[in-house]
Parts: sequence; structure tokens; C-alpha cells
Amino acid sequence: MKRGTTLFLKTAIILIGLPVIALCIFVIPEIGNFAAELYPEQTFLKYLVFIDLYATAIPFYFALYQSFHLLNLIDRNQAFSDYAVEALKKIKYCAFSFSALYVFGMPIFYLMAERDDAPGIILIGMVMIFASFVVAVFAAVLQKLLKEAIDIKSENDLTV
Repeated sequence: MKRGTTLFLKTAIILIGLPVIALCIFVIPEIGNFAAELYPEQTFLKYLVFIDLYATAIPFYFALYQSFHLLNLIDRNQAFSDYAVEALKKIKYCAFSFSALYVFGMPIFYLMAERDDAPGIILIGMVMIFASFVVAVFAAVLQKLLKEAIDIKSENDLTV
């Protein structure tokens, strides 16, 4: 396969990562300060917001890296290899951990939404949970299909 066939997807992965860096630098500190203003008697909420939201960036970027690695495998005609199955497995784990971190962060979203009377905050948290869960399930299905395809390919190679 030509090297440039996945160039669009690689560019999209990079462009997905850039706004998240901007969110981590500019928006997350503002959200933490907003939580501290809503609950001045509980200053630890600011740090809980920081820990939860910055911790979700770690599996997000690791999943982006694995996606980039998977596209490189496709460029090298190694899409049907154990390396691709491992990359999909890591993407699945990252998406599940992303979802779990937001589940554990939902009480913070609830407190902020209750005090500010903004139910949209809870909706945003729920969308993040379910979207990452869908990605995890999709990666698990792709991982299983790819593993079965590799097994069938190896059986066909042995019979010839």
C-alpha cells in the first residue's frame, strides 16, 4: 500500500490532539477555579477537578498514539498482524479507563451543576462517558474480528 493513503487520518489524529492540549492549558484551570468559587468552604474540589480532568488526558493521548501506530502498520502492509491486535487492545483499555475516570468524576459534575443550576454540565459528563464506552466496545469488536482474520489467514497459509 502506498505510504500516503493514511495521511488524512494521521492529520486528523494530530488535529484532534491539538484542541485537547488547548483545553488542558486554558480551560481546565478555569473549571477548577470555578469549582473553587462555587464551594469556597471545600477548596479540595479544585484539586479533584484538576486530578480527574488531567488524568483523562493521559489515556486519551495514549489512545491517539496507538491509533497513529496502527495507521503506520497499515502503511507498512502489516494491518493483519499481532501488533495491530495489540494496538486495538490498548485503545480499548484506554477508552474504558477514560470512561471510568469520568464516572468517578461525575459527583464533581453533579455538585457544580447543582450549585450553578446548569444541568448541561451533567449532560456533558454523560456524553463523555458514553462516547468513550462506544469507542471501547467498537475497538473490542474490531480486535476480535482482526484476531479471527489473522487465525483464518494463518490456517490458509498452512494448508497451501
